[in-house]
Amino acid sequence: MSAVIPLETLRAAPKVLLHDHLDGGLRPATIVELAREQGYGGLPTTDPGELARWFHASAASGSLPLYLRGFAHTIAVLQTAEAIERVAYECGEDLARDGVVYAEVRYAPVFSTAKGLNLEQVVTSVERGFTRAERAFGVVTRQIVCAMRDRTDSLEMAELAVAFRERGVVGFDIAGEEAGHPPKAHLEAFQLCRRENFSITIHAGEAFGPPSIWQALQYCGAHRIGHGVRLVEDMAIDQGRVVKLGPLASYIRDKRIPLELCPSSNVDTGAVPTLEAHPIRHLMAQRFRVTVNTDNRLMSNVTLSEELRRLSVAFGITLDDVEKLTINAMKSAFVGYDERIAVIYDRIKPGFAKLRGEPALAGFRLPPSA
Repeated sequence: MSAVIPLETLRAAPKVLLHDHLDGGLRPATIVELAREQGYGGLPTTDPGELARWFHASAASGSLPLYLRGFAHTIAVLQTAEAIERVAYECGEDLARDGVVYAEVRYAPVFSTAKGLNLEQVVTSVERGFTRAERAFGVVTRQIVCAMRDRTDSLEMAELAVAFRERGVVGFDIAGEEAGHPPKAHLEAFQLCRRENFSITIHAGEAFGPPSIWQALQYCGAHRIGHGVRLVEDMAIDQGRVVKLGPLASYIRDKRIPLELCPSSNVDTGAVPTLEAHPIRHLMAQRFRVTVNTDNRLMSNVTLSEELRRLSVAFGITLDDVEKLTINAMKSAFVGYDERIAVIYDRIKPGFAKLRGEPALAGFRLPPSA
C-alpha cells in the first residue's frame, strides 16, 4: 500500500467540493454567538468545543434520522439575513483555507423563513456571503437549492432555484429521509427543471437502495447522484473484487453519471459499517465518475482534505488519485463548460504539478475543435 498522503499536502492541493450542506458546516463558535444574538436557548451547551463534540457524537449514531437531529440547532440560528450572510461568508473562508477552489454548497431556503424572511431574501443573503468570500479568498462558491422530501412545496423550490440561475444558483436537489419519500413524488419540480435546462442532483442510494437511484435517474432526470453508495448492491462481488455490474450500475458507469460520495458521513449514518468497508474502492476500480465530498463538515467533524487523508489511510489512494477525483468533480460541476475547463487548466492541473515538483504548465487555451 502507498504511503499515507500528509494532511499538509492535501490542504495545498486545489480541490473541488460538490456535496456540502451549508447548515451542516457552521463553526461551533458562530452557532453560540448567533444563538445569543437571536435569543435561541435550545443549544445543548454554549461551550464551542463541547458543542462541536456534541454535534459529532449526535451525528455518528449509525442512523440517518438521528444524524439529522443536529440540524434543528443550526437551522434555529439561520433566521436573519445577517446571520445567513455571515455563515455563507465563513463557509467560503473555511473552504478556501482547506484548499478548495470551487464548491457547490446546498441548503433548503424554506428552513430559514421561520422568523419572517422570505425565500428570495434567504437566497440573496447566501449570495452576498459567497460573493464576499470569493472576493476575499478566491474560492468560487455556487448554490444548490434543496427541497425536502417530506414537504409538498418542491415545485416552488425548483421555481426559486431557476429564478436565481443568474445569481449563483446552479442546481436543484431534494434531500431528507429517503424511506417513504420517493423522488418521483416530486415529479413536477424535476419536470420544471428539465424544461428550463436546469441542473438536477438528487440524494439517492444513501438510506435506501438501488430503486431510489433508478427513480432519481429515470423518473426525475438527475444529472448527478447525491451519495449513491448503495449502488454497490447492483454489483456482484467475489473475493473482494467486482466480477459483474448489474444493469443500473452499468448504465451509471457507461453514461458517466457522477456519484457525490461522502465516505465519513456514510459511516456516521450507518450506510456503511466502517470506512474500510466503503465501496468507493470498487467504484474507483471500475472507473465510475467518482467524486469525494464532505456532506456536513460540522456533523462529521471533517474537511475535504481530512476526508481524502482518511481514504489514503484506508485504501492507499495516491496524489494522482486525488487529482483524478478532483478533475472528475470539476468535470461534473454545474457551471458552464468554459468555466469548468478554466478551473481544471488554470488551477487544478498547475496546482498538482507544483505539488509533484513538475515545471509550471503553459497557459491553457481552448482548442477550436474541443
